[in-house]
Formats: sequence, structure tokens, C-alpha cells
Amino acid sequence: MSFIAGVAAANVDLLYQNMPGIPGPGEEIYTDEFSLQLGGGLAATLINLGRLGVPSRIATELGGDMFSSFARDEFKKNGVSPLNLYRGNKIPVNITSAVILENDRSFISYGKGGLEADERAKEEFYEMATGAKICLMTPGGFTDVYRRLRDEGTILVLDMGWDDELSFEKYADVLSLADYYTPNKKEALKITGCSDVESAAAQLKKHFGNVVLKLDKDGCLGIEDGGEPFICKSIDSFKHKDSTGAGDAFLAGFCYGLFYDYPLKDCIEFGNITGGKAVTQTGALSAYVTESELLEIKKTL
Repeated sequence: MSFIAGVAAANVDLLYQNMPGIPGPGEEIYTDEFSLQLGGGLAATLINLGRLGVPSRIATELGGDMFSSFARDEFKKNGVSPLNLYRGNKIPVNITSAVILENDRSFISYGKGGLEADERAKEEFYEMATGAKICLMTPGGFTDVYRRLRDEGTILVLDMGWDDELSFEKYADVLSLADYYTPNKKEALKITGCSDVESAAAQLKKHFGNVVLKLDKDGCLGIEDGGEPFICKSIDSFKHKDSTGAGDAFLAGFCYGLFYDYPLKDCIEFGNITGGKAVTQTGALSAYVTESELLEIKKTL
């Protein structure tokens, strides 16, 4: 059995829910609902994969602090093997306090965002990821490692999120390596310069053998190599509460399908199930499906 790998910072979220307001200077407000969770991003995708029974590994930075210990325990509990790249004595994980109001939210964050991609970190990540069937990509300093892995037969999947300067030119290094790129509608329109989804999909088809374009509540558009566009609808039975982590969860379901060699349409339907379930509760990792639940729901589509 192979595995799925990735390299990314760990994010820890402190969620203050049902808040009546945001305190001003010198003020204090209590809430009766709080949770401590790992946040979104590539780490959340790997945790969702681990929950589906897919062997998963993450190279990240973890220190001796309580937040790093929490992240380390959450990885292991959910079937993700962590490789620590950190050698310092500070808190290396990103920490976000989210104040969640009825119709809005505010955030206070600590951290530096990404990881330090020095030569030691790149080599350690490469050694960990060697032999992976799939590697999840992010823009940054690990492009050389992705290239080595692809040359050895690893499938590369890229999901990189929004950027005001999103373009093929800016991200040519990772886009040229990716076997699959999974933008949402806003990202696809931005990177292609198109004004409608159909035109954006056609532009993406020029760069990728298979197109995956997420349409939020409307499902996902796909184009399999040599085929015509198709739409996989979202799952009506999932009731939306919070969109946090939906894209990360979709990617997990999609990669589950790739890992087990399903056709593209099935991979997207798996993604719609895992992504749809994720929005039914607050937080990036609160709601999820097990592998047996995933396969049962898939039978109904």
C-alpha cells in the first residue's frame, strides 16, 4: 500500500462561537460555546484522508509548546504521520482565534503562514514523500522536490487558494508540474481571465489533461481527458452552516478517488460528498464522513 504526502504549516484554531459581539478595548465578553481544532489548509486535507483510511504523511513544523503538541496528537489520532522539520525554540504553528458572530466573524492570528524551505527541509520532505502515490502541492519553496517526485511517478495535485495576482505566469513553476489543479469558480475566472465558467474550463483544458472546477453550491464541473464537460451536482441532503474547510474536504474526497484509481467523475463525486459534509458544522474539521459512509452515499448518486 502506498500513501499520500504533503508539506505545509500546521494551523490551530480557537473557535469562540455564538458570540453576541466583539469586545472593545478593556472589555470582556463570554460565550458558552468554544472549541479547539486544527485549522484548514493542506493539513486538513490530509487529516480528512486519514479519516477515510488512506495512509497519509505530512512534513510540517512542530515545537515543544502545547499548541504543537495538540497538532501532533491530532495528526496521529486521525491517521496522519507527521515529520517535524522545525529546529527552533519558538511556537512554529499558526494560531488563529476566531470570534464567530451570528452573521459574521473576526480573526486574530499568530504565525508566519508558510514553512522555511531550506535545503535540509527539502531533503527531509523528499525522503518522507518518496514512494507516495499522490503528493499534495502548495506554492512555495518545495517546487524542486515536487519535480523530483513527479519524475519518479508520483501524481501531483495542486490547490492553492486565492491571490489578487493569481495568474498562469506567476505560478508557472507549480502549474506546469501539476497533474490536477482544483480551483473554485472565482479562482478559475481570475487565473484564466474569463468571464464565464465554460470559457474558463476550456482555457484550463489547454493546460491540464483533466479539468476540475469547483462551483460551490452548484457542484463541480469536470472534463476528463478527451471528453466533454460534465457537472456533478452538490449533495442536497447536506445543510450548510459554515463553509470553513469545504475546499480542503473536497480535495480529500477527490484524492481518495485518485488513490483508488476511480474515473474522474467518481473522484469529483467523492469530493462533493466530503466537501458537502464539511459545511454542516462550524470549523474546518468538525464534520466528516467515514470511508463506509462515503461509499454508501456514493451508491445513491
